[in-house]
Amino acid sequence: MRPARDHYVQAPFKAAPDGLSDLAESEPQPAALEVARLGLVEYARALDLQAGLVRRRAAGEIPDQLLLLEHPHVVTLGSSAHRDHVLASDAQLRERGIDLFEAGRGGDVTYHGPGQLVGYPILRLGRERRDLHRYLRDLEEVLIRALAAFGVPAARADGLTGVWTGGRKIAAIGIRVSSGWVTSHGFALNVDPDLDYFANIVPCGIHGREVTSLVECTGGPVPMAAVEDAVVSAFAEVFAASPAHRSPREAADGLRDRREIPAGPGENPVRRT
Repeated sequence: MRPARDHYVQAPFKAAPDGLSDLAESEPQPAALEVARLGLVEYARALDLQAGLVRRRAAGEIPDQLLLLEHPHVVTLGSSAHRDHVLASDAQLRERGIDLFEAGRGGDVTYHGPGQLVGYPILRLGRERRDLHRYLRDLEEVLIRALAAFGVPAARADGLTGVWTGGRKIAAIGIRVSSGWVTSHGFALNVDPDLDYFANIVPCGIHGREVTSLVECTGGPVPMAAVEDAVVSAFAEVFAASPAHRSPREAADGLRDRREIPAGPGENPVRRT
C-alpha cells in the first residue's frame, strides 16, 4: 500500500464557492504545464510514471505535468472501495481480459478501458489552491467546459463527485495528494468506450446510476485528439496554465526514463490476480 504520509482523498462533495472560475482565471502569472499525450498505456506502467513524476515535481526538477492517455481494460480499487462493488469474480475478470488493481487513490471502484480519456495532472498546488474540495471542483469544471465544446451540457450532481449529463455519469474523478501538495491520479472521461464493461462494477460505488459517453450524447464519432485538445484548453483556463506539448518522441522517451520509475519499497501498485 502507499506510504502513510500521502493523503488519500475521498472528499465529500462541497459546493463550489461563488466565483470559483473567476478565481482560477485571475491569477496573474500562468503556470508552465507540460502536456504528454501517451496513447494506450498499461495501468501499472502509468502508476510507475506518475510516482516518478510526483517525486521530481516535489523536488522542483520539472514543471506541472498533464498526462493524457488510455488504458487497456482494468478495474481499479480506491482507498474506500468495497470488494462487493466488483460484480464479477476474479476468474470472470480474467476471462474477460480485465486486470484488477488496488490503485492508491481516493474513491471506490472505477473501470478504465480503450475509448476513455484518462487525465493524470501532476501539479504542485500553490498556497491559494491548497483546498482539496476546490481542486476536485476545478477538475469537474475542466471536464464541464471540455464537454461544452462538443455541445454536451454537463454539470455536477449534489452530493457526488464527477461530471454528469442527463442524469448519467460521463466522467469520474479520483485523486491523490502527496506531501508537498503534489497531485496525482485524476479523471476519466468516457469518449467512446464499450459501456458494457461497466456492468462488471458498481461505478464509483453509486447504485442505480447509469453511465454514458460523449459519442452516445452526440450521436456521432468524436476524434480522441479533438477531445484531448478541448481538455487541454479547458485545463489551461481553469488552472491559469500555459501548456507546452511534448512531442510523441519526447513522451515515449519519458516512459522509458529510469528517473520516472519508483525505486523504493511500497511504491508499486497491488495487483489482484
